[in-house]
Amino acid sequence: MARSTENLIRELGDGLTPVRRIAAPNCLALLWLGFSVLIAAGLAVVFGVQAGLARLGSTPDMWLAALGSLLTAVLAAKAAFELAMPGRSRFWALLPVPALLLWIGASGMGCLRTWATAGWDGGVHTECLISIVGISVPLALAMIVMLRRAFPLHPALTAMLAGLACAAASATVLSLFHPGDAAAADLAFHALAVMVVTAILTISGQRLLRR
Repeated sequence: MARSTENLIRELGDGLTPVRRIAAPNCLALLWLGFSVLIAAGLAVVFGVQAGLARLGSTPDMWLAALGSLLTAVLAAKAAFELAMPGRSRFWALLPVPALLLWIGASGMGCLRTWATAGWDGGVHTECLISIVGISVPLALAMIVMLRRAFPLHPALTAMLAGLACAAASATVLSLFHPGDAAAADLAFHALAVMVVTAILTISGQRLLRR
């Protein structure tokens, strides 16, 4: 009987190829964030950051909003890669919530401040939407490729976190180059761009991640 069991195990094991182990979520998140930094550095070389940094330095709420978007990108990426691993709890999706609230709150303060002084700037910048969506494209492609190496048990939730990470990272990068103040309509287009990126990646990403 023991001989038959050993033969059976040997037969089942013949021809199997070793599976390459998936990198740890922290390593994957750092790799993706490093790619985001490379994109930001490339844009900095092309456009410069003096105007954007001057804008951020002029008002504390803008620094808080940029910090909130940066933390949202980091924590949402970490949560997405954690959920991509089998057996991870869905409570990882709550990780970026405090940073997201900081981002929304600080952006809201800037919106109220500029609305009180300048009102609704009707001619503002639809290019915010285009810029955030454009920057998000390579970030989203990289994120999906990295997530597909894992096996997410909750593809829709994982894709939503990936979309939030991409949108937040794009918004952070954009804040370095945006020369204008946070007019009310400008922030409205900014928020719309974040929602568009998150929604697109949630819908398309879950299909790509589902096995």
